[in-house]
Amino acid sequence: MLERYGIPVARGQLARSAAEATVAAQGLGGPAVVKAQVLTGGRGKAGGVRIASCPREAGIAAAEILAMTIKGMAVEKVLVVEKLDIAAEYYAGVTVDRQAKAVVLILSRAGGMDIEEVAAREPDRIRQCVLSGPANACGTNDLKAWLRQSFADDSLTRQASAVVEGMHRLFREKDCSLVEINPLAATRQGRLMAADAKIVFDDNALFRRPDVAALSNPEEYTADETQAREAGLSYVSLSGEIGCMVNGAGLAMATMDGIKLAGGRPANFLDVGGSSNPRKVLDAMRILLKNTDLKAILINIVGGITRCDDIARGILAAREQLRINVPVVIRLIGTNEEQGRRMLSDAGLQAARRMTEAIEEVVRCARQRERP
Repeated sequence: MLERYGIPVARGQLARSAAEATVAAQGLGGPAVVKAQVLTGGRGKAGGVRIASCPREAGIAAAEILAMTIKGMAVEKVLVVEKLDIAAEYYAGVTVDRQAKAVVLILSRAGGMDIEEVAAREPDRIRQCVLSGPANACGTNDLKAWLRQSFADDSLTRQASAVVEGMHRLFREKDCSLVEINPLAATRQGRLMAADAKIVFDDNALFRRPDVAALSNPEEYTADETQAREAGLSYVSLSGEIGCMVNGAGLAMATMDGIKLAGGRPANFLDVGGSSNPRKVLDAMRILLKNTDLKAILINIVGGITRCDDIARGILAAREQLRINVPVVIRLIGTNEEQGRRMLSDAGLQAARRMTEAIEEVVRCARQRERP
């Protein structure tokens, strides 16, 4: 995709076996780099990127990488690319600055590293330029002048300008939220090339980007996320210990923030949506309980279209049909609140009215289960 937008990339070929990797390296005619193809960062640190001096070494490296699991993801294919003779590495990213309401270019001469770490330790090594927005966007000449401060000579500056313009067009035309090249490599032969890249597309725009939607891979989603999508739930796995079942994305985000503020860690984002359907609660609880790291569950409902009595029915059905082995804290307020509370009370369950009260209680429950 970068290549289609005029951005130079290293030659390469996908391989699913050591034999295919050997053939791919032979086609490149020299040293090669073998890269694990998994949808996560940190591949190099995990040993998933190897330099091979010849096709035989490329085959050996591929065999070893294809036997790896990186951050829980099995490596099923590798990319064999030409080895670049790199003189300098840059970071370049086009993304949205929501505060400025603008599309911005982020540039750093500390390429090849985790940009978040650079931002935290050495923020002065990161520069930012507005590419498009309400005002003060860089024109072509202004952009070249701005880039000249980071690149060693006029040739690299001209190439960088073309790369950034290509990134910006890709960002806008494919409805991206991030186009990142890291590292953007300056070779000893004077070429500027994308040595690795990450592109994030806006899911909400996929209906008008069928070519982008066609790129989707099943491994992009966990089994829980796939099951949730089939059940009509919005779900994202996280690494915490407190399961969240909430109605409405804004309330779900606020709930996760509240849990973090109280010293807990949310295990997921889960929005049961605006419909009033007890089945959704049952499906959501089934998905949450698959997480073996779960210490407690928070159900936070503000009833509007979603009726509290239907949520209560779903909770009671889940208790009856599922083995719930962690504490469940409920906050219930809004449409048909009294009916819902009465149903829960009759079953020996209580529901809080205040969100902070429910959050503090669920964090306390989770901590108790962590104690030996």
